[in-house]
Amino acid sequence: MSFAPSEFFDLSDYAHASIFDGIDYVWEILPIISEYLDFAVDSSTIQSDVSHAAYIGDRIIIGQHVTIEPGVVIHGPAIIGEGSHVRTGAYIRGNVIIGKNCMIGNSTEIKNSVLLNDVAVPHFNYVGDSVLGNGVHLGASVVLSNLKTPPSEISVTTLHGTHKTGLTKFGAIIGDGVEIGAHAVLNPGTIVGKQSIIYPLALVRGVIAEGTILKVRQQQEIVIKRT
Repeated sequence: MSFAPSEFFDLSDYAHASIFDGIDYVWEILPIISEYLDFAVDSSTIQSDVSHAAYIGDRIIIGQHVTIEPGVVIHGPAIIGEGSHVRTGAYIRGNVIIGKNCMIGNSTEIKNSVLLNDVAVPHFNYVGDSVLGNGVHLGASVVLSNLKTPPSEISVTTLHGTHKTGLTKFGAIIGDGVEIGAHAVLNPGTIVGKQSIIYPLALVRGVIAEGTILKVRQQQEIVIKRT
């Protein structure tokens, strides 16, 4: 199985497609996000439609027609693409690249991650050390866990072998058009192919092939009695 970025993302309309240049395994961009931002973002902050009640740090580029609601905290370096909306309580912790027309929701936390265009992480989500493709939608309280317990190197295992990533923090790679239902948890190093659907409450690990539908089988029968 190929783990090249082209297997997961259409980069033709992504303003920061060059970050993927020369990458053979898609997770290899995680350690270079900060390096890319050091080159792309100077000491200035560009703001557009930003609430005075939001905290906006240094080395942040905010595109045109971006809405930043009160109560947002953004630490640089970071780029937020045009037309995106960052809701109250969102926490962007630095080394984050967000594409255009994205939704960053209330109480959502993002760090060291790349979001392509039209991504929605709208309610109580955690996105750490991850890459989310075009049109990805995370349901409420979806967590992309990025650290093993106890901490150790994260590997990607397929039927054809194991790939050592050299990373101790690695959340998920999620291809274009993936839908993930509420309260699902993706374990460190999970990779989800394009156009897949993960149903609510799933606990996911490993490599999920493109176009997969992953459901949770109920383990308990719910019995309702009238008193």
